[in-house]
Amino acid sequence: MTKQVRQLDRVVIRFAGDSGDGMQLTGDRFTSETAQLGNDISTLPNFPAEIRAPAGTLPGVSSFQVHFADFDILTPGDAPHVLVAMNPAALKANLGDLPRGATIILNTDEFTNRNLAKVGYAANPLDDGSLDGYAVHPVALTSMTVKALDGQAISKKDAERAKNMFALGLLSWLYSRPHESTLAFLERKFAARPELVTANVTAFKAGWAFGETTEGFAVRYEVKPARQQPGNYRNITGNTALALGLVAAGVRSGLPVFLGAYPITPASDILHELSKHKKFGVTTMQAEDEIAAVGATLGASYGGALGVTSTSGPGVALKGETISLAVALELPLIVVDVQRAGPSTGMPTKTEQADLQMALFGRHGEAPVAVVAPRSPADCFDAAIEAARIALTYRTPVLLLSDGYLANGSEPWLLPDVTGLPDLRVEFASEPNSPDGFMPYLRDPATLARPWAIPGTPGLEHRIGGLEKADITGDISYDPTNHDFMVRTRAARIEAIQVPDLEVEDPDQTARVLVLGWGSTYGPIGAACRALRQRGLPIAQAHLRHLAPMPRNVDDVLRRYDRVVIPEMNLGQLAQVIRARYLVDAIAYNQVRGLPFTASELEFMLEELVKNA
Repeated sequence: MTKQVRQLDRVVIRFAGDSGDGMQLTGDRFTSETAQLGNDISTLPNFPAEIRAPAGTLPGVSSFQVHFADFDILTPGDAPHVLVAMNPAALKANLGDLPRGATIILNTDEFTNRNLAKVGYAANPLDDGSLDGYAVHPVALTSMTVKALDGQAISKKDAERAKNMFALGLLSWLYSRPHESTLAFLERKFAARPELVTANVTAFKAGWAFGETTEGFAVRYEVKPARQQPGNYRNITGNTALALGLVAAGVRSGLPVFLGAYPITPASDILHELSKHKKFGVTTMQAEDEIAAVGATLGASYGGALGVTSTSGPGVALKGETISLAVALELPLIVVDVQRAGPSTGMPTKTEQADLQMALFGRHGEAPVAVVAPRSPADCFDAAIEAARIALTYRTPVLLLSDGYLANGSEPWLLPDVTGLPDLRVEFASEPNSPDGFMPYLRDPATLARPWAIPGTPGLEHRIGGLEKADITGDISYDPTNHDFMVRTRAARIEAIQVPDLEVEDPDQTARVLVLGWGSTYGPIGAACRALRQRGLPIAQAHLRHLAPMPRNVDDVLRRYDRVVIPEMNLGQLAQVIRARYLVDAIAYNQVRGLPFTASELEFMLEELVKNA
């Protein structure tokens, strides 16, 4: 059939179903196809908080949202234009996010009386008129897949599992996606079982053919590639980008990278990715617990490696004593905190920004550290290199604050010119630094960093440990004056860290309201400010990458504006710091729903502030 092809500038699609329905794989493959075509993309995977939640229930719904466009985008989209729902639970869990007129593709095979009752549907929504405001496409995905695979050497259960590939084939046809990479991926993924390769490829092609031949879809859509800076791109998640940034930091410093980690959601992928890069001098150790992981990492730093430990909020709490030890020893240490919703176990698969004050203050004694936060999945690469620069130059622990939204989300990443990355080479102490021998706390006057001496270097023997050290000599000291001096010096060393000035996006220089953000709020804030400016409302945006120390011009920036508003996925942690440090009555706008802000909610809130400023 010859069908009309309609051009669109952007589309938001959400795939939703049970954890066993393969929605994450489906969304990931659709994203890869889209990246290959050259669209700008942003994704939001959403996993169940329960492990193996009962099938067909609301807590068990897994979804993957992808936003792709022919222009630069900043978020995975506020509301889906298309929902692919594999069962009644997926429909009920996501229907409230859809605007009227959205397209819904339903797997009708799962809309049985039992499955409907399981999620509280008194009547079938396909028949009761509740979906009349949407463009509904009932498709028997499961039975059509099983029929397409009839006669193949697989079980009925395996045939039913391939329904996600049928759905992917249908959506790939509907939005004119290239599919060769998906077919190649299936051959690699199921290489050990050729019958599954054949089944999944057949299911994908059957879904594509269904789209071509059915009268249910009369229009096909195209989204042209986005204009991008020339170069080589790949689709990348925040965790992968962060891991590759650590690899690059190891290469640029000439140091071996050691990662000590205990698996924890949503940080585990960093361990998985780094374990693949032994040829770049990376050693990974899966420790028995969080304390062992950070202890081994600090030992690696003492031995001359770039020591890294990755975790989430509960792990940072357990690592606190050893991070304080690293502060006292004045050794480089990178602690990656991929934040998740708490407290305690909380909602492990959901995102939050509630570890900021723990990163800034959450240790015993006066134990200041540097804190850096990436703003997007691709920016995790650069943030990891920046964390390494600070740790190696200033001999300090650095808390690198990512979060679940950045970790699992993805976007196009322009592969950098490796020769343009910072030179991170370190000079280890090789000979005594005073007439009286080696003085382990004799500092560089510019950085206040002490020398880094590799254990076993002749003549550079020195004492380490958690007891307070005497200035210069490093001997154990209980002198009150010395302790006061060392505490102040360690704090001054953090404040001495050179960081770039805070940049402000205020195109017309007429804004009276400044939106200040940090971490993953960059995308929603940027999209909201962009929308307001397009409507003629002046608004300024600034985003903090360095949270300790903060850029030296922050005070000047804040005092340029009548109102400063700080959106955060917590109860106002940065706002409290800004108020206390700069005496600015910042307006906190907060949510802790386990989900990122939408651009539209920020736009609505900011519009009121701008009009009343």
